Amino acid sequence: MTTTATAPARTSPAAGATPPRNDLPTIRYTLAQMRRSAGRLTAAGIAILIGTAFVAVTLIAGNVITRTTYDTVAARYADADVVVKTGADSWQQDVEAVRAVDGVMAAQPVLTGYLDLSAGGGRSYGEAFALPDDERLSPLRITDGAWPAARGEIAVPEQIAERLEIGVGDTVTVHGWEVTDPETGEGEETTEEVTVSGITEDLFKAYAASGGAVVAMPQDMVKWSDPPEVGEVFEVMAVLDPSVMSDGEPTAAIREALAAAVVSDGRPEVLSVDEHAAEISAEQTGGEDLVFLVFVLTFAAVALVVAGLVIANTFQVLVAQRTRTLALLRCIGAGRGQLYRSVLFEAFVLGALASLGGVVTGALLAQIALWVAPRFDLGVPLPSVVEPTPQVVLLPLAVGVVVTILAALAPAMNATRVAPLAALRPAAAPSLRQGAGRVRAVFALLFTLGGAGLLALAVLVLHDDPEYGLLVAVAGGALSLVGVIVGAVFWLPKVAAFFGRLTGASGPAAKLAAANTLRNPRRTSATATALLIGVTLIVTMATGAAAARATATTALDLQFPMDVMVGAGATDVPGDTASRVADAASVDAVAEIRTADGTFSDNGYVTLSAAAPDALRGAVRDAGEVDAIQPGSILFSPTALKEWGVEAGERIEVKGPGGKLPLTIVVTESEAFTGFVTEADLAKVAPEAELTQVWASLADDADPASGLAEVQEALNDDGLMVLGLAAQRAQFEQVINLMLGIVVGLLAVAVVIAVIGVTNTLSLSVIERRRESATLRAIGLSKSQLRGMLAVEGMLIAGVGAVLGIVLGLVYGWAGAATALSVMGEVTYPVPWVDLAVVLAVSLVAGLIASVAPARNALRASPVEALAAE
Repeated sequence: MTTTATAPARTSPAAGATPPRNDLPTIRYTLAQMRRSAGRLTAAGIAILIGTAFVAVTLIAGNVITRTTYDTVAARYADADVVVKTGADSWQQDVEAVRAVDGVMAAQPVLTGYLDLSAGGGRSYGEAFALPDDERLSPLRITDGAWPAARGEIAVPEQIAERLEIGVGDTVTVHGWEVTDPETGEGEETTEEVTVSGITEDLFKAYAASGGAVVAMPQDMVKWSDPPEVGEVFEVMAVLDPSVMSDGEPTAAIREALAAAVVSDGRPEVLSVDEHAAEISAEQTGGEDLVFLVFVLTFAAVALVVAGLVIANTFQVLVAQRTRTLALLRCIGAGRGQLYRSVLFEAFVLGALASLGGVVTGALLAQIALWVAPRFDLGVPLPSVVEPTPQVVLLPLAVGVVVTILAALAPAMNATRVAPLAALRPAAAPSLRQGAGRVRAVFALLFTLGGAGLLALAVLVLHDDPEYGLLVAVAGGALSLVGVIVGAVFWLPKVAAFFGRLTGASGPAAKLAAANTLRNPRRTSATATALLIGVTLIVTMATGAAAARATATTALDLQFPMDVMVGAGATDVPGDTASRVADAASVDAVAEIRTADGTFSDNGYVTLSAAAPDALRGAVRDAGEVDAIQPGSILFSPTALKEWGVEAGERIEVKGPGGKLPLTIVVTESEAFTGFVTEADLAKVAPEAELTQVWASLADDADPASGLAEVQEALNDDGLMVLGLAAQRAQFEQVINLMLGIVVGLLAVAVVIAVIGVTNTLSLSVIERRRESATLRAIGLSKSQLRGMLAVEGMLIAGVGAVLGIVLGLVYGWAGAATALSVMGEVTYPVPWVDLAVVLAVSLVAGLIASVAPARNALRASPVEALAAE
């Protein structure tokens, strides 16, 4: 009898038995694995939390900036609901027409101007507006006294009251100007005595820019407005009945009714106060708030890119740690797809939790900033609490999750390649040949060369066109940086080998560290690239800021060679002005500038100026321009040469009130020195030249703002115009330093995230070299030497990224400066040595710190245990 072998029949499970699961590893298993790897995941979670917090803070900051800008404009309209734009020729009728529309509770013309006030020997300019009929339309509040009740009464802000030392009931003089000859604009000053009826407070910072506003009767405002055209109204603000409002906005019906009521030519605009504020903000800022938002979001994107590299390394570490577990799962039936989905699910959970934490952290940071900001008296109305919008919550959450999942794709694919049996023993580290291909090399080369070409085009060809030049430079920098990053796997290991040879002389541990950086060039390149990106952008901004500071200082010195300039406009400066300015404690030197009008060939016009050479040399920042003033010469700036069609060295005949004089044109880079001649030459052309300006320099240790205040105090009763160019220069430098500080702070976070990546790289290296480390320990390598090997390896990776980032940052910073700063004049290209040294030192220390945790793990097991583990 022949027995036929048959395949075992499939049998159904016994009744009550649980059918075999085909979805291993389960969600429960994945979550359990996450709990076991909580420490490693925490590092990656912090990286993505920081990146999403940046996105959240940036979006919140954008909302705050927009709201603050709108509120600053809207504050002038108090509780008005709508603004009706009208025509200057019929504003009185339009105001009455608006008031007559059903649903309008109150309406008032927006009538503003500037008043020149004096009292008790002091004088002050102040912004002013007409007293509204309805208190709801006034942005100010009375703190003492009462609102004006009749013509000849005004209410003044606290700042002006303190400056003029006046109070309720005091008399103030209003200075005006009455034109007697409309054709020439000539006229005479008028004065009128008025009474202070009250002191006002600007609670909502509506007039923060001008230090408060004077309130006067409408009739007086029309009479006093300077210039007179300001007395013409182009806007009417109105308070509407709630019945004609919908969700805080005027309904379409009331808009149509208001538009139909206005009698001005053309179709008038009827805008809500917010709409009107948005329109004015766009005109004033030119979209700078959007530029700021894009600017900061760029750095948030950088932080997320770096975080993505860190997360990719983290999951590579996790996959390497779980190689044996993954192999066992394959042996008991887990499929490749299940392992792939398990890793991605882990990334999703990590990304969701970390991103949610980032949103909360960003909101808390923004709220703390709003709580702290009022202490600095910023002069703008800020919201008291953060108002979360769907974009603020959902966008960072989505970005964080997507970045985390994308970063985990490659490690998840590696998890699927674990064979059921062969993977029970760790595979050898990939080689350089395996990590890089020809397509990658061609791609990197094209992007690098193409980006470099665009940079050269921007610097060499488009430097005179900053708008397009900067756009091309940014595109070139981005393309070249992408090429550098993609091609890093080819050249970065060689750079690491070069630095490794330099450190190899310090002992065997250093030699081993250098060799370890080359064992897995792809991972080493990815980690060093994370630091390279952060350092590149930090150095780019530091270099650009240094160039901007140096170039702007040079430009300001040429345009405003003095620290303080005193002038009187169309009138002459009193003869004792220079001595009074010199008496100010902060003033170092003064020079009296005498001027006269002159003409030359073809009716060319020039203002001739002269001063005592020694005094002028002490009063300006660059004595070189003074030395160019020689007998028989006249200084012309390049702009003046172009305007009048003359050339340097050309001889012109200048005619003044006293006669004619041939003078040779000498070029000066400073616009302020155009028309300067010697005192003797000025006396020949204009013997009666008047004193019209006083220039002054401040002591080196003087505070510019304090020096300006001292000069203003010394000339308080003269009504002279005092410009503090030193204060303007210092303010510009403060803005540059503030922006640099913000940018460096943002990018420093990217470096912190990159340090986490260095730690993960070293940890993965420790896992792969567990047996090797045990063997080294067994043949005599001490704990301190093993610890030193990992420290050198961490510093080597960080150092390579930092050095290359510094080189790229200098190139990008100089290229950006060449295109963006060309409008300011000759561009200076400084090297911020201190900043570079700090960046390099911090990077090396960060690499050293990153080696601590992996070193502890490497030393935790004894050599025998490590050798037996396999």
